[in-house]
Amino acid sequence: MNITPSPQPKTPHSIHQNSQPNSTSPQFVGFRLANQNYIFRIESIQEIVMPSRVAKIPEVPAYVDGVSNLRGMIIPIINLRSLFSLNRKPYDEETRTIVVNVGTRTIGCTVDSVLRVMRVPADNIQPAPDSVNGTGRRFIEGFTRVEEELFVLLDADQLLEPSNLDQVHQASIQFEKES
Repeated sequence: MNITPSPQPKTPHSIHQNSQPNSTSPQFVGFRLANQNYIFRIESIQEIVMPSRVAKIPEVPAYVDGVSNLRGMIIPIINLRSLFSLNRKPYDEETRTIVVNVGTRTIGCTVDSVLRVMRVPADNIQPAPDSVNGTGRRFIEGFTRVEEELFVLLDADQLLEPSNLDQVHQASIQFEKES
């Protein structure tokens, strides 16, 4: 006799894992910041690298650590801890830079550690509840549970407001010309 549990109803304020991932489920890269789990859609990620030397540049927001040379391409490095108003932490052996495509631009995002690539069925991603507000709300595409752990899905295209992205990009170009 095969007994399957009845599906749990989806409510705006709860997250249930209703579907099992399969080979057609979207892929995500999981990472940690300050003991919280986050994910990016894998299609927005170019690569994951060890942090490299970062050159400071003037007149950029405080969450921009500077720029780095990624195989001949100068990219801005964003400290996600600073962007999310979390305390900065020194780099360690687990610190990584996730190189993300934001629109037509490429940025590096410093994270505490990268967890793994995972598949999450689309119907397991729930929108952020109305109680999540403030300026950080624009970063959040949704929430999901994977193996009983809560993950916040970040929208890579929303990490930087267009004016800040342009400012950082222009500073990167200026740095590249002067180098």
